[in-house]
Amino acid sequence: MIFEKYYSEITNILEKIKISQKEKIEQASKKVAKVIENDGIIYIFGCGHSHLIGLDCFYRAGGLVNVSAMLDTDLMLHNGAAKSSKMEKMSGIAESIFERYCITQNDILIIVSTSGKNAVPCEMASVATKNGIPNISVVSSAYFDDETDNKKLYECSDMYIDNCVPHGDAVMDITGTDVKMGSVSTVASSFILQSLLLEAAENAAKNGAELPIYKSGNIEGGAEFNKKLIKEYLPRIKHL
Repeated sequence: MIFEKYYSEITNILEKIKISQKEKIEQASKKVAKVIENDGIIYIFGCGHSHLIGLDCFYRAGGLVNVSAMLDTDLMLHNGAAKSSKMEKMSGIAESIFERYCITQNDILIIVSTSGKNAVPCEMASVATKNGIPNISVVSSAYFDDETDNKKLYECSDMYIDNCVPHGDAVMDITGTDVKMGSVSTVASSFILQSLLLEAAENAAKNGAELPIYKSGNIEGGAEFNKKLIKEYLPRIKHL
């Protein structure tokens, strides 16, 4: 059945990430661990479907409280999907978004863009660097040889992690059409981000840091436990 083939494609990509990106994830996790230890904020930015990666790590059971998803309405799908695709290619937007989050040098910015080609993610990395903010990108090396008018994201960020997603994202052939289905970028990038945060949390804990972690609000005592954490971080995280 086709879902079994899709499963194989996804697990093959995750295996590629595990083998080829292990050292980079470990290196990045040390940077993020320092942010946790210094009580900084971990910002995650993406346009279009890439913003889902930030949401996957933000305000959820088993997640670090000091994660802030950067959610700009014009670059998300719910306020006009086609419009958001056009806007992420427009130059000059990133800096104004960056300024609205008051990111400090005690924090870190992770930028997700599988193609790494569009103006806003690339400029976001450049703005971060200009302001002395450590930044990491999650991109696909399959797009590195594509021609662009601007630098690609992996060239603009301090370091990048390859999500090993093939060119075009979708991986499954469907009968009667030459257009593939079954995207894999969300699974691949989410795996990287969750792995990165887990490694960072473990490193920070070993160095004596106290980890702010949400419990499920649907278990006994969870809502009360989370309420204290929310009160502490509410002034610092824009979308709490």
